[in-house]
Amino acid sequence: MRWAALGVVYVVWGSTYLAIRFTIESMPPLLSGGSRFLIAGAVLALLVAWRGSLRMTRRQFGSAVLLGLLLPAWGNGLVVLAEQSVASGLAALLVASVPLHVVLMRRFTGERPPPVTYAGVALGLVGLGVLVLNDVGESSWWGPWVVLLAAFGWALGSFLSSRLDTPANPFALSAVEMLAGGAALTVVGLVAGERVSFDAITTSSWVAWGYLVVFGSLLAFSSYVYVLGQLPVSTVATYAYVNPVIAVVLGVWLADERFGVFQLFGGLLVVLAVLLVVRAERKCRT
Repeated sequence: MRWAALGVVYVVWGSTYLAIRFTIESMPPLLSGGSRFLIAGAVLALLVAWRGSLRMTRRQFGSAVLLGLLLPAWGNGLVVLAEQSVASGLAALLVASVPLHVVLMRRFTGERPPPVTYAGVALGLVGLGVLVLNDVGESSWWGPWVVLLAAFGWALGSFLSSRLDTPANPFALSAVEMLAGGAALTVVGLVAGERVSFDAITTSSWVAWGYLVVFGSLLAFSSYVYVLGQLPVSTVATYAYVNPVIAVVLGVWLADERFGVFQLFGGLLVVLAVLLVVRAERKCRT
């Protein structure tokens, strides 16, 4: 079950970068992201309340809200903003710095990841370097830096998720996180002056937004929260190595983003890095 859930994160989240690009073609970035998480969080909360229980202590609720601010709001929200000027494939490549942040955070708190984990992270970064050699889109000067800041926030939320007192039910946790993150994005978007003009929203933006609600949030984000409690965080963070490969391929196929031999070679290095890290962490758990 846990490896199947990680597989969902690997595949589905790789496609969300392109879906975000299509969504913000005619929707305001922060409000589109906020409404996406608010709706998905509300649906999941109703399902959890119907099939189980949303009960949690005040401390657990506070932890869930904090993670919602770090993951959906900071991590995803900044990526949505950056994709106004950064190609979807390049955004995914930059987010792949998440495992590096996570390993450094683990080392800073006294943990000692196995040497193969460091080797996997290093190899993954080499693969990303090869991928970036051939530009996949035109970016503003600030766009890539915003994505890197988003990656740090996402890594911090992922790192803290296994150290905070959170609800035992991962789906209750996911619902609160999405509601908190969605509310934060919506408030910031309104304060920033974003407004929705329904007449201006294209069909492709509606379809992409709906995909993000159902698959990107309800399915993939809930799977991500679940596997954070089941697998080592370094193993979970390897999704950031697979997502760029999927995102770049989809960008070339559906959005005319460039992809050449260097991207193919870099993608192969990235997949090898994932295999190294997953194998090393699984041995540590056994």
